[in-house]
Amino acid sequence: MDIKAYFIGELKKVYSERIAAAARAEGEAAQEAERDPTEERRDAANESALQGRLATGHRKRRLRAVSEMEYLIDFVEKGMPRYRPGDRVGLGALVDVRIEDEEGVEERTLFVLPSGAGVELTGPGGDGFVVVVTPNSPVGKSLMRARAGDEFEIVIDGRDREWCVTDVS
Repeated sequence: MDIKAYFIGELKKVYSERIAAAARAEGEAAQEAERDPTEERRDAANESALQGRLATGHRKRRLRAVSEMEYLIDFVEKGMPRYRPGDRVGLGALVDVRIEDEEGVEERTLFVLPSGAGVELTGPGGDGFVVVVTPNSPVGKSLMRARAGDEFEIVIDGRDREWCVTDVS
């Protein structure tokens, strides 16, 4: 099994769910906005305007998710890069990191992709998970062009943490 293809499939499912949820919420809000303001209550006109704004917000959220999914699909269709030991981190890399701070040490696997920042994907059969990072995020910016053995510091949510790239694949 190609683990990267598996995780890409899982990320596509996340986007599909986001798109469907936003579409449902958009439709519900649009229906509420179209109700006759004289129909039920005195403040129905204000409620209708609010629902119209909510529908617009949900539509923007849906379109953003569609755009991000299309960006991901376009990247994947160009061919997923293969990484060997010693290669620098780039788009499509699975990166194992060790993170140290005053609370201890943890290890994570990150998947560097053009979209999907922050999404946590569970491995096949529930075995482990990866977190998607993008090159625009603080972690992604630090990871890009790093190699196994490279170390860097990142402050996230006021916590200073030491990161070490342990593997790139």
